[in-house]
Amino acid sequence: MASSSPTISDETLSSIASRCCKKVYIGTAILPKPLFLHDSQIDISNDDDNGDNNNSSNRRTEEIKCATISTVDRDRLPNLDTPTHQLPRYTQTLLSEFNSVVIEHHLKWGPLVHTLPGPISQSSPPTMHLGKYDFAHVDSMVDFALHHNLHIKGHVLVWHVTSPPYLEEMSPSQVAEAVKRHIFTTMSYFKGRIQMWDVVNESLASDGTLVENVFYRKMGPDYIEQCFRWAHEADPDAFLIYNDNKVEGCGFGDIEEEQCDGMHHNRAPTQAKADGFYNLLKDLVDKGVPIHGAGMQAHFSAGGTGHQRPPTPAMVKRQIRRIGELGLKVNISEMDVRVSKLPSSSADRSAAQTQIYQDIVSAALSEPSFDGIWLWGFSDRHTWVKNFYYDDAPLIFDENYQKKESYLGVQRALKTICPGGRVGEMIGGEDAQCYLDQDLDENGNVWGKCWMQPEPEEVDEKKDSGDSTKEGQPDWLLSDSH
Repeated sequence: MASSSPTISDETLSSIASRCCKKVYIGTAILPKPLFLHDSQIDISNDDDNGDNNNSSNRRTEEIKCATISTVDRDRLPNLDTPTHQLPRYTQTLLSEFNSVVIEHHLKWGPLVHTLPGPISQSSPPTMHLGKYDFAHVDSMVDFALHHNLHIKGHVLVWHVTSPPYLEEMSPSQVAEAVKRHIFTTMSYFKGRIQMWDVVNESLASDGTLVENVFYRKMGPDYIEQCFRWAHEADPDAFLIYNDNKVEGCGFGDIEEEQCDGMHHNRAPTQAKADGFYNLLKDLVDKGVPIHGAGMQAHFSAGGTGHQRPPTPAMVKRQIRRIGELGLKVNISEMDVRVSKLPSSSADRSAAQTQIYQDIVSAALSEPSFDGIWLWGFSDRHTWVKNFYYDDAPLIFDENYQKKESYLGVQRALKTICPGGRVGEMIGGEDAQCYLDQDLDENGNVWGKCWMQPEPEEVDEKKDSGDSTKEGQPDWLLSDSH
């Protein structure tokens, strides 16, 4: 399965993307602390930030101590004209490798008006800033990105997980008014600077139906349509995206397993949600709603089973193709690949991670409607996974900003659509090319057979007793083996 020892060329990801036969965003989520401070400064300040780090199963998302929710005081921000070699290694790597960025946390509604600015300490209550915005933290990142000619994707206008909790106390009409005001306030402020927006995020439950979140309960099931219409009204020139998780793969079709031709799986690991994603997008398009793109997050676990099992490249390609046929652009919006649940050596884990990055991205790029990949961070030193899940190394640079084998996988995937490249080329060359369109080869070997984990023989009834995502729990908080 694995390729020979990696030979990483000096050509950066962004320079390869510039040679691609179509416009391709190669981006990453960014955080203010590592962007503006050297790691030695972060390590010292982290000791004083938020107290003890509790077990993840006992923490609410907004209480988690990590760089995700940290900020940098204005007097510690570097000058925009600071020479690149004097910037933090994180920032030097960012500027070298990527042509676009997405603000990982600070542009969400809650941080703008409720939790930031204000005390981050877990022992202090968040502030109440209804109708009062402070964009200072975001401004510093946006100004930096624009100064260095990076494209920016705004993330995210409407997401129940990071919305102000006081929405629950409002009447339906008040919630609608607050949502509209938030969309207009935020988009108008960044008009001309941020031209691409994730408008609504993670509105689907695991079964593909709408989550009964605060927006659904207060505004009704048409709230997504309304948010896109308001976003378009706020900035008619903005590119508007719907974004969701566990929607990346589509099976071969709604047919019985025994009728399958032996080369495909008729259902993807999260087929119901993938179908719900497509159906939601189709409904919006059919209604003439101003929506231009779809984001598929791609938070993968190489060792996952059940709903956490990674989709095959062919499944990803099929999902992108049918969404593209709606007239929408498609991007991978938050990619990372966890490997610590694989019961194997570090070399095997590296090979699995590399294959997922390379083959999934290569398959995605082979579709005309696909226009970009955003990683959810790029260095294992700064990843949400360690705080929301467990210790892992899900990204393409290690903790010392050295390129990993998975970096080479992304590099090779981008080259497949450069002049002289082979579209859709997989790890394994000619022998693996069938996996671009099939889930199994002619001998019945499934893609990823060297590392893909078997489904457990017994299902944990407690984990399978109900769909907590229906009430709003993000499905990325469910167990890897759920």
